[in-house]
Amino acid sequence: MTMEAYRYEDGSISYPGHPVGPDGSEPVETIDLSEYTAEVITWTTSTATPPGVREPNTLAIVEFDVDGEPVRAIGQATSDDLETGDEVEPVYVDELREPGAGIREPESQAWDGYRFEPV
Repeated sequence: MTMEAYRYEDGSISYPGHPVGPDGSEPVETIDLSEYTAEVITWTTSTATPPGVREPNTLAIVEFDVDGEPVRAIGQATSDDLETGDEVEPVYVDELREPGAGIREPESQAWDGYRFEPV
């Protein structure tokens, strides 16, 4: 699985990707952010999480530098030992939350994704 971002004609990059970019153009390239490291911009720890989500749940907003273009993402961290400015890398996990918890049919959702791990 890739952590797919889209690049548009004007050079901007969006994560998650959108069918139309900031300049109104369609994507011209996909970029796998899982091949990059990022810097923690800010983070927080939630102690009141939705059903099936680990508790406590540390979340981070991170910024990737892709050829000089900043790309921000939000996601779970692998650890609560995180500081602003830390370098992190995306790591793939099979389940970001427990599929049987909550009101949605487990088969109707994707449960995998990426967490950010300190380098």
